[in-house]
Amino acid sequence: QVQLVESGGGLVQPGGSLRLSCVASGTIFSINAMGWYRQAPGKARELVATITGGGSTNYADSVKGRFTISRDGAKTTVYLQMNSLKPEDTAVYYCSLRKWASDYVRLMDYWGKGILVTVSS
Repeated sequence: QVQLVESGGGLVQPGGSLRLSCVASGTIFSINAMGWYRQAPGKARELVATITGGGSTNYADSVKGRFTISRDGAKTTVYLQMNSLKPEDTAVYYCSLRKWASDYVRLMDYWGKGILVTVSS
């Protein structure tokens, strides 16, 4: 089993910054990628940013140049530095982890419970 615990959300004014953290625990070997997704009220969940086991990153166009995804040396904690926040960034942010199953054929996805980020004056 894999557990993902997010922290760092909250209320911030437009133009402000927040840093989200996600700590992974459990059977977390063979990680393919970790990342952040978000879901705004009334909208579908969308990708924000991902980072692969090799360190390659991918961002949604809407956050490029403002958000940065990173991880610690042990590769068990992933961060999302969010700068120049806009009201449209308001959403529940979910940490994700994708790992290889023992057969190294299937990929398995895990999700955190989510953390609320509200950008408002």
